[in-house]
Amino acid sequence: MTLCSSVDFIQPVLHGYFRSSCSWRVRIAFALKGMEYDQVPVNLIKDGGQQLTEDYKTLNPMQQVPAVEIDGVTLSQSLAVIQYIDETRPEPRLLPLDPKKRAQVRMISDLIASGIQPLQNLHVIQKIGAEKVQWAQYFINRGFEALEPLLKQTAGKYCVGDEISMADICLVPQVYNAERFQVNMSLYPTIQRLNQTLMKIDAFQVSHPSCQPDTPVELRA
Repeated sequence: MTLCSSVDFIQPVLHGYFRSSCSWRVRIAFALKGMEYDQVPVNLIKDGGQQLTEDYKTLNPMQQVPAVEIDGVTLSQSLAVIQYIDETRPEPRLLPLDPKKRAQVRMISDLIASGIQPLQNLHVIQKIGAEKVQWAQYFINRGFEALEPLLKQTAGKYCVGDEISMADICLVPQVYNAERFQVNMSLYPTIQRLNQTLMKIDAFQVSHPSCQPDTPVELRA
């Protein structure tokens, strides 16, 4: 009997927001694994933020997206969700077998997910006010200045070698945010090259913010 044999007939449910980096990471992982799932939109702006309701707080006490109901448990924090998916649905793997490469994938993922994205997410930007673009640019540039030389060392076709990994899943949404905030991506040729390569892959395209159930009409591809 497999770990999920008694519950795997129930499709996972992703509670997320079309333009949330963390939600997009999970969508990419589901797509790479070929997993079907249901989406429940959580509008981070409408009604003052639907993530702030008491009902949603029961799913994710941090009142952030995503929250994922899967295999009888509810998980939050996108990297934890991705690693759970990878451990329970091992093909194609999102973390390399080689311990050194696996550590590099986690290092890059954490650099983005802990060192860049939280400093320019919606909750922070709303607190900054009129200077939000300059704030976001500063912290994205600061992170990319560290990420670019790291990727020069680790990258092959993708972020770490020639297999798509969790690092790539984290990279693409962060580049999308950088472009939203008008960061000069020509300063980061390795990041730019990797993003262009990844965006040719179906899993990254179908999970894109421009084609989600809750994407506003004016932002649809």
